[in-house]
Amino acid sequence: MLLGALLFTWYTGASLPDVVASHFNSAGMATGFVPRRIYIVAAMLMLLLPAVLLVQVPHRTLRKPNARINLPNSRYWLAPERREQTVAIIARSCTQLAQLLLLFLCYAHWLLVRANGSVPPTLSSGWLMGGLVVFLGLTVAGSGRLISHFYSIEE
Repeated sequence: MLLGALLFTWYTGASLPDVVASHFNSAGMATGFVPRRIYIVAAMLMLLLPAVLLVQVPHRTLRKPNARINLPNSRYWLAPERREQTVAIIARSCTQLAQLLLLFLCYAHWLLVRANGSVPPTLSSGWLMGGLVVFLGLTVAGSGRLISHFYSIEE
């Protein structure tokens, strides 16, 4: 998914003007500009960095035997016979959050590409806020599911 997001950003970024409107005020009017090459590199780094942090860090750090994990019912969920499964659940949740974040960032990039197609460049604040509300709603729902999972004890 990360590769697809990077390719999408690179491919659609090629259609941007030489100077990209990259910052917009609350009314959607462009207030900041950067060269296209710099925007594309920054956009790709903004995709890469959170994805790596949200996927690799939990996978590597939580698997250490002395890793401190704060969970409801931690004695149950971190018992030796369940610890590996618990770490896998947390790591999978972090991966899902990374995927959701990639989708939102690609959506925001697509809105920026569309905004730069108009003269003057104008970003649809309503569409951006709508995407942000969906992203935050799904994040809260996923967090709620994860927390409620660890509040239950499967015996």
